[in-house]
Order: sequence, then structure tokens, then C-alpha cells
Amino acid sequence: MKAGIELLNRDEKMSTLISKYGIPDLKPGNDYFLSLLRSIVFQQVSGKAANTIFKRFIKLIPKNSKITPKEVLKLDKNDIRNTGIPLQRTNYIINLAEYFEKNSLQKKDFDVMTDQEVRDELLQIKGIGPWTVDMFLIFTLNRMDVLPHTDLGIQKAFKIMFNLDDLPSKNEMETYSKIWKPYRTLACWYLWRLDENAFAW
Repeated sequence: MKAGIELLNRDEKMSTLISKYGIPDLKPGNDYFLSLLRSIVFQQVSGKAANTIFKRFIKLIPKNSKITPKEVLKLDKNDIRNTGIPLQRTNYIINLAEYFEKNSLQKKDFDVMTDQEVRDELLQIKGIGPWTVDMFLIFTLNRMDVLPHTDLGIQKAFKIMFNLDDLPSKNEMETYSKIWKPYRTLACWYLWRLDENAFAW
């Protein structure tokens, strides 16, 4: 991470953010199923509201049990929906649990995959899209060069930082972010702080 901060500090705009917000507190996650489940809950919901909904969901699991695919598959759909999770995302959660249960995915499997291999694996699951995979790569696997093009908070941050008239296209984001490679994950950690309503992990 030190090398990444040194590189980002060469960019005057990013250096200002580093001085203001300090060093990113990114730590790898150990429960990959739970991380993906959490990302589904957070889809298209503000950070604070999503956290509240996620806490309600956790309470559905018996206190002495872990949040595993098997335990999630025991839950009633209506109970899940009553936590504030829409029907479509409830189905996505069930799809995720079924996929992990059938495929016996292990932590070590993801650890040896490239970013693209992780994408190819997870995008097979209905309900897991590019944004969810990006969040998994950033916050769970801590891969260092991820740029979530579809994240509204990141788009808004680009608009603010580069004084754009409109939200940037994917190509524009790629162009502007070249100077942050191969540490765009760290850059995004700072960019999220430019939008107070941005995604909050």
C-alpha cells in the first residue's frame, strides 16, 4: 500500500485528498459468501439504509449459527422481504446461496484467481453484476487496481475532481485514471469521500 500512496501523491488532486483523509483502512475479508451477500443487500441503496437492512437480515439467522449458504436457504422469502429487501434481491440472495452450496467455493479458490477469473466465476450467478464483483474485489480481496465504472459515487467524484459538465463515460474514467494505475482501488477509496451519499462499506 505504501507504494500506492507514493504514486497517488504525485497527482496534485489526489495528494490533497490523501492529506485530508489519511491512509485507507482496507482489510481483506475472510467470509466470501457473506461479503457477496452483503453487496447484494447494498445494491442501489444508500450506505446507511443498507446497513440497517443488513442488520435486520442477520437477525433472521439463529444466534448460535453462522451465516452460511445452508442457513440462508432455510429462510422464508417473506421473512427476508420483511427486512426491507425487495423480492428481486431476495431471489438474488437465494441464487447466491444455492451457487455456493452446489459449487463448494472455498476461500483458496478465489485467492489464486486473477481479477478476470473472479469476474468470470461470479458473473455466472444471477444477481451478481459488475458492481457487486468490483466491491468484492476491492473490499474483500483487496485487489489494488479496480475501477468500478458503474458506481454512481465514483462517477460523481470524477465529475467533481475534473470539473466535468456531466457524469463521465467508462472511456473517460479509464483515461483520467491512467495516472493512478496500478493502484486505482486506493484512488477510489479517496474518491468515495468526495460524495457524502456515496457507497459506504
